[in-house]
Amino acid sequence: MESHPHSKALSMSALLLISTWLHGGPSFLTPPDSSQGYRISREVSLVVLPVSVTDREGRFVSGLDASNFRIYDEGHPVQVTLFQRDDIPVTAGLVVDRSESMAAQSQEVLEGSMAFVQSRNPQDMEFVINFNDRVSLGLPANIPFTNNVEKLKTALAFPRASGETALYDAIVAGLGHLQEGQADKKVLILISDGGDNASKHDFVQVVQMAQTLHVPIYAVGLLDPSDADQRPDILKGLSRQTGGEADSPSTPAGVVRVCQKIASNIRHSYTLGYTPTPDRQGGYRKIRVEVMATGGERLFVRTRTRYFLPRTPSSDFFAHEGQHQ
Repeated sequence: MESHPHSKALSMSALLLISTWLHGGPSFLTPPDSSQGYRISREVSLVVLPVSVTDREGRFVSGLDASNFRIYDEGHPVQVTLFQRDDIPVTAGLVVDRSESMAAQSQEVLEGSMAFVQSRNPQDMEFVINFNDRVSLGLPANIPFTNNVEKLKTALAFPRASGETALYDAIVAGLGHLQEGQADKKVLILISDGGDNASKHDFVQVVQMAQTLHVPIYAVGLLDPSDADQRPDILKGLSRQTGGEADSPSTPAGVVRVCQKIASNIRHSYTLGYTPTPDRQGGYRKIRVEVMATGGERLFVRTRTRYFLPRTPSSDFFAHEGQHQ
């Protein structure tokens, strides 16, 4: 099977991140100083939560501040130490299913992807991962990220949908590449039918990696009722457990609307963070976020409901967030 002419292998830093995750436990990429690039280290880190707030009509609520939010970790209130509410730049990865089962939806894939690209913050930086049984980056080797619409459109112009489906491997590749981005806020947008029959990784590995790297996954399900291998439940699970959203539009126009909605959600979300208490046992910990409007209006919160704290042998621990409410 021929690969996309603009594809390239994962960079060494992305491979190092994934290798460290698989063989030595989770690690965190700390921001570069003036003399070096990103480095992998084990340092005390925040639980970082993307939080969307809507009113009864489903409209996004802006203008809230840290005092409007309460966070509970395993039922205990914690102090909010990170709060952002601006439309800050995002590093986003479009992970696009090009397997045989998606052949009939090729045009919807392109139109939906471009709807997202054209609706995002102009300062966002993006990349494309195309996958079937192989996983490849869509941009040229010398362009890891771009906000150029034409370059992204070219990256999405996969020659032909064919082959089996390595969905989980593609997400792992996307998470690895995403960590090279400079923006604090990072997301993945997955366009697929949810099936997987060719990956070396599995659902649990992918969810834990996304949770540890605090990356929400937004899934757009393009489904064919006659396809027995499609898994909309997987798309919902990936999104729910990482703090994203999942939708399965039934028309081409619906695909465009869903992708525009995802872009709007990302731009309107708050970012909250706190430092959890170390736990040598590790594992999942429950989290709850409440929001209170100054005028008493009932508001609705969408965020994770737990996070994964890897087991550590000492008080120097590493933690990140978990699921979708």
